[in-house]
Amino acid sequence: QVQLVESGGGLVQAGGSLRLSCAASGRTFGTLSMGWFRQAPGKDREFVAGILIWSGGNTHYAESVKGRFTVSRDNAKNTVYLQMTSLKPDDTAVYYCAANSRPSTWSPDAMNYWGKGTLVTVSS
Repeated sequence: QVQLVESGGGLVQAGGSLRLSCAASGRTFGTLSMGWFRQAPGKDREFVAGILIWSGGNTHYAESVKGRFTVSRDNAKNTVYLQMTSLKPDDTAVYYCAANSRPSTWSPDAMNYWGKGTLVTVSS
């Protein structure tokens, strides 16, 4: 089993920045590929950013956040981060951290482990 705990959400004005953290426990962190997802009210959960174990730790981003968000990981701290800049009101959502050893895609259905989420609210 893997336990994931997100932190760092909050209220920020449009154009501002936030850094989300996700601490993992229960399994060797270095065997997990990690993803960030978000779910806005009334919408489906969607992929935001991910970082793989293989392929040199390649990162992947949703088109809507490319150039604004950066995903990174610190294996020594068992933590993955999502640095969010130039935030927009459309980024308002609950942000979830998710993990899987070898996800076939970045679909939410491909992830095995989930945190409880952290709320990000961007005011205009």
